[in-house]
This record gives sequence, C-alpha cells and structure tokens, in this order.
Amino acid sequence: MGKNIAIIGSGFSALSASCYLAQSGHTVTIFEKNSTIGGRCRQLKKEGFTFDIGPSWYWMPDIFDKFFADFNKKTTDYYQLDKLSPAYKIFFKDDEITIGDTLEKICAEFERIEKGSSVPLKKFISKAASNYDIAINKVVLKPGISPLELVTPETIMRVDQFFKTISKEVRKHFKNPKLISTLEFPVLFLGAKPNKTPSFYSFMNYADFGLGTWHPKGGMYEIIKAMSSLAKSLGVSIKTDSPVNKINVTDNKASSIVIGEQTLTFDVVLSGADYHHSETLLDEQYRQYSEKYWSKKTFAPSSLLFYIGFDKKLKNVQHHNLFFDTNFETHAQEIYDNPSWPKDPLFYANFPSITDHSMAPEGAETGFFLIPIAPGIEDTPEIREKYLTIILNRFEKLTKQDVKNNIIFKESFCVKDFIKEYNSYKGNAYGMANTLLQTAFLRPNLKSNKLKNLYFTGQLTVPGPGVPPALISGKLVAELINKHHNV
Repeated sequence: MGKNIAIIGSGFSALSASCYLAQSGHTVTIFEKNSTIGGRCRQLKKEGFTFDIGPSWYWMPDIFDKFFADFNKKTTDYYQLDKLSPAYKIFFKDDEITIGDTLEKICAEFERIEKGSSVPLKKFISKAASNYDIAINKVVLKPGISPLELVTPETIMRVDQFFKTISKEVRKHFKNPKLISTLEFPVLFLGAKPNKTPSFYSFMNYADFGLGTWHPKGGMYEIIKAMSSLAKSLGVSIKTDSPVNKINVTDNKASSIVIGEQTLTFDVVLSGADYHHSETLLDEQYRQYSEKYWSKKTFAPSSLLFYIGFDKKLKNVQHHNLFFDTNFETHAQEIYDNPSWPKDPLFYANFPSITDHSMAPEGAETGFFLIPIAPGIEDTPEIREKYLTIILNRFEKLTKQDVKNNIIFKESFCVKDFIKEYNSYKGNAYGMANTLLQTAFLRPNLKSNKLKNLYFTGQLTVPGPGVPPALISGKLVAELINKHHNV
C-alpha cells in the first residue's frame, strides 16, 4: 500500500525521487523553501537575457534518456537537445585548444599540440569507455550500503584503478602540460584534485570526448521544467515558499515536519536538501553525523559566479570556455590545501547565446563566469568586484577584444548566497568530493541509521556530485524506500 511521503527540496535528485515514488503508488508532496523549484538549477531572466544560475554543462545524455525512458517518455517530449560543435575551448597563455564534437577532431587537435599523442589518447579513451560502462551500469546503481557493492568481476579486474590517481594515469601517457590539463579537467566535476581522484574515474573523460557536450534549447532549466511536468503528471504535489523548519520524531520515526505554524504528518520523510542542513532539522540525538564529521570531509569547491548582459556579440569564444592561462596546481592548492582566495584563478566562461539565440536579445550576449573557490572563505562585495576585474582583464587579453564597456548589467553569486539560498554547508557549490575515502558506501547514507523512515538524496550522498548522479541518487533512494516500506 502506498505511503504518504514528504520530500524536502526540489532539485534534480528530489524531483527524480518524486517521480519514481509516485510511479510506485505513493502520495508525494515536495516542499521547496524558495519561490521557484530546481534547487541549484535555477534561472535568472533579466532585460531579455536568460541565465542558468547553476549547472550549465549537459554531459552523459544517456543518463537523462534512461531517466525519462523509465516513465515511457523521451527527452524530446520535453526539450530540444543540440550537440555542441565544438564542445568547448581551452585558453592557455600562448595557445588555444578546441575540443571538437568527435574523437577524430580531438585526436587531430592533440596531434597539433604534440605529434604522436593521438595514439595514447585513443587507448586512454577506450579504457575510459569501458570504465564508463561499468560505472554507469554497475557501480553507481548501488545504494552505497556495503563495501561488497564495489566488488564485481569487472571491478576486481580494475582494482588497481581505485588506488592509482587520474593524475598519475594521465601523466604516464602524456607529457605536454596543456594536454595534461585538458585530460585532468573533467574530474573537477567530481569536486576533487586529480591527484586525489581514483583513476577509475577516467570514465569522465569518456563522458567528455566520447559522448560529447550538449545543450537543451532554452537552458538547463528546461530539464527542471520537464521533470516537474512529469512529476505533476504522476500526481506529485509541489509547494514552493515552504521552508521546513523542523523534523519531529516519535518512537524513533520521523513523524511530522513543521512549516511555519503548520505541523504536517507523513509516513516517510525524504530530504533532497543539503544533508548537513537536513540533519540540523532534527534534535541532536537523532543526527547521524557530528559537526566534527562534516568539518573533516573534503568538500567540492564553492564558486564565485557572475551573470553579465553584454550589448554586443563577442568574438573568439565558444559556448563553453575554460581559461587555463594560470597554474592549475596552485589554484587547486588554494581550494583544497590552504583554503584562500586564489592569487591567479583559473575560470570558466559560458556564452549560451552563441548557439542558442533565445537566451539573449538580438545582437547581445549572455555571459556566465565562474571561478572555483574554497568553501567557507570570506565573501564581500569588494572581493567579488576585485575578482571580476581580474578575470575580465585576462578575458579581454586572451580573446583580443574589449568587453568591459559593453556590460549592460551584472549580478554575482558566491559563498553567502549558496548558504542563504540552498542552506549549503560552508557555501559549497557541488557537494562532497569523490575521493577514494568518500566513494560509494563511504559517503553519508541514503537512509538514516537512527530513524526508520528518514531518507536523504542528492550530491552529499550516493553516488556523488553532478546532475546525472543526482538523477541516479533519486532513483536509488526511491528503490530503498520501496524496499523498506513493502512496495
């Protein structure tokens, strides 16, 4: 018999879980603290410009396809998806690397940089492809309950890849620093340094070079709209402007949630909100993890983000652009080893209106800039302004154009906003890093070990950071709820 289930938050994992749970016959209500749904994937519309204010990369299209297929739907039922050609561009001090939309084009680009490098690249991507198959079809579909989940015939054959790092693997085959940076970049989506990330995660390189980079017309928020539409069609009720202030406990069960003056009773409570914050809604004796536990974990970076409307079309840039004209390792140390504002930050710039004209007025450009930074560091308007100047100066120099006088408006988002808008622990942007000691069963649990009917989903739990893993996290927790509550 179906249960009455409350879901806290409306990000990708919460929406995913809501669809699976409603499909199984449960009565599902989502409570979102903000006035719009989507969690970190929200949208800013201003003066004819459209910005994705959170995730902006669409990788692993197969995961989205599988999600909608579970409900006999296709992504094309909801949004138009275009493969970007080229996928992205990387700016170095003295050169640029353009990542094409096929492995052949990427091999040609590697050859241009370093003769003979396409041979090890093909081998590297072939290995990454088989890792991808195992990761996506075997490993990440496990609920992170037991170490034995990682033990399959395929992973046993690759056990060394869990103890070697991506950094070591890449450097074994490539010597050119630009090619090394290009191949180490995708694991930054996992929220950890390449020299701390198991080499098994090279499957991210296959996601990049093998599956390509895509764009949903109208922006990433189209996926949220699609999932919301699907959820509602399955009977899910979504309530915005509904911050949950407390989870009440009776007889070792989460018995009700408090929203303003209201106390609402449910059979099961699932939180897709920040895990640390979710546990603060409980009285201390019902929390699984102490403040000490959280403080010792390796968190993925926070970000300083800028949303800028330009009154002209920009030159010499692509839809996605990485600026690696400063030292990768130094910036990584300033995020993970000595948390501080970076001296010479790497940064990312996204101009979706280059390929999607619906996202800016005619003759104008939508600009999204991101600097990865350590979570929990000082955040002031003066610091934000200083860093905008730093990156725009470098942007102008590397792309050989003036842009500062073409800014119609600018808005920023940083540590304080991540905390205020998403209750994010230390203002992190991507959750908890996927290091060896924070993989699978070593991550915070999908199910509370203190309360029978309290569950968690999202980037701080299994399988980890990123949009595709969030969809999977929602499916895993729904399966767990069905298993424990006899559906």
